[in-house]
Amino acid sequence: MSSRYDRAITVFSPDGHLFQVEYALEAVRKGTTAVGVRGTDTIVLAVEKKSTAKLQEGRSVRKICKLDSHICLAFAGLTADARVLINKARVECQSYRLTVEDAPSVDYITRYIASVQQKYTQSGGVRPFGIANLIIGFDTDGTPRLFQTVPSGTFSEWKANAIGRNHKTVLEFLEKKYPEVMEGEGAHDATKLAVRALLEVVESSHKNIEVAVLRRGKELELLEESQVEELVKNIEDEKKAQEESKRAQVQGGSQQ
Repeated sequence: MSSRYDRAITVFSPDGHLFQVEYALEAVRKGTTAVGVRGTDTIVLAVEKKSTAKLQEGRSVRKICKLDSHICLAFAGLTADARVLINKARVECQSYRLTVEDAPSVDYITRYIASVQQKYTQSGGVRPFGIANLIIGFDTDGTPRLFQTVPSGTFSEWKANAIGRNHKTVLEFLEKKYPEVMEGEGAHDATKLAVRALLEVVESSHKNIEVAVLRRGKELELLEESQVEELVKNIEDEKKAQEESKRAQVQGGSQQ
């Protein structure tokens, strides 16, 4: 039945579906994974990087983009669509500063991005943006914010979230680990949790991971490859230590 109703974005199917929007969501699900974790004074984005060709300049392929001095975005889906939407958001940030003479709030920019995405679901001759976004930043009062937007134009606020390929697996991990890890939260804990969540679905290699840390009152920090490598090594060592302790407990119980 879908073939009769998926030719135009403005046509609903009898059961209330817009198939082009659902196809855009499928493009998101096939994109590389992105994770966002919100702490008390730190917000972290960790994304899976596609391996680049030997002669390709790695810095030219970015999944984490700065929108303003205090707002950052990571996406999953079609990179070309993301570039267009990011440029629109950057222009809106500068336009807001010029008009209001103040920095835009994270909520304002999220609403703007979501409204642009929604506009492309109800106009003839266009198609939806094939991307979902994780938008992070601090409000003027220092409140950390983490939002998600999807191709339908819906947005929501989260403590921690994942988008892209295998996002359900990552989300299940975050639901389990977020409360216990974030009780004594520091910048290191939030960063480690984001990377640990990503390693649930990504090959254990620092070369496949990009991490950005935004701290209250500071500029966005993109972690160097060596820092990510050290973080991944620490996580792997912790996993091995936990496995060995479990094995020792099992052996001790069987001996008794």
